[in-house]
Amino acid sequence: MAGERSVHTLTIITKKHKPAAWQAGEGLRDWCRRRGLAAHLLENEPDPQTPPLPAGTQLIVVMGGDGTLLSVARHYGHLGVPVLGVNVGGLGFLTEVSLEELYPALEQVLAGAFELEERLMLTVTLVRRGVRCWEEWALNDAVINKGALARIVDLTAWIDGEYLTNYRADGLIIATPTGSTAYTMSAGGPIAYPTLQHLILLPICPHTLSNRPLILPAGATICVSLNQRVRDTHLTVDGQVGQALESGDRVEVKAAPHFLKFIKSPRRSYFEILRTKLGWGEMTGTRGNGVE
Repeated sequence: MAGERSVHTLTIITKKHKPAAWQAGEGLRDWCRRRGLAAHLLENEPDPQTPPLPAGTQLIVVMGGDGTLLSVARHYGHLGVPVLGVNVGGLGFLTEVSLEELYPALEQVLAGAFELEERLMLTVTLVRRGVRCWEEWALNDAVINKGALARIVDLTAWIDGEYLTNYRADGLIIATPTGSTAYTMSAGGPIAYPTLQHLILLPICPHTLSNRPLILPAGATICVSLNQRVRDTHLTVDGQVGQALESGDRVEVKAAPHFLKFIKSPRRSYFEILRTKLGWGEMTGTRGNGVE
């Protein structure tokens, strides 16, 4: 959908400990202020130092890479403020706009001429001895796996309360369509168009080869329990935050009650990003409109 109003107040969030990102953020802040816009500049801070989003923010511009955008999505995605990702470095799957494209793209965004995508997020909950002891949101995935010395983990999975199967594997990934180009792709999972509404359940190198990836509806609740012999096993969210797991723990994953409002690059499509990032070549004579 197109933006319904122009933007007058924005917050720029830069990757922490990356001077180039901070300098680019300063330049953008000054550019905005010369145009009479209210612009705030923050450095991305981990929990629990994450600052509140400045009041009145209508747009978040992330200056960094995909990891910075994942962090910003977890911290502020529930607020419903549109996010534009700017890559300070190489092109990312999430930070779609390069520094060279920033100002022309931002001119369009500030005028309200932009398209929003609603990206599914996850609510990841750790239940220990019947108590919900930890909860986090995720844009990409939740991963359960073991340390390098003892990699096989024994897990039992339920879908909406119905027993699914037991997994003996290196781990288990529960991902969103956005996360399908992250760890899920490396583990052999499918690439899903990012605005689809479903969950991906993927065992990592399963001991039983018939344990295959599952595509589940977005309304499903996935529960995974650990057996009594588990050791050195962790739950990780978006590859950034997590918890050590204990025997008998249960991990619950479902769609979050909110979507990340993601501003599409006005200059390149998702398929162009796939071709660029994955090095997909074009055979002579096959490029066209796809119609014989």
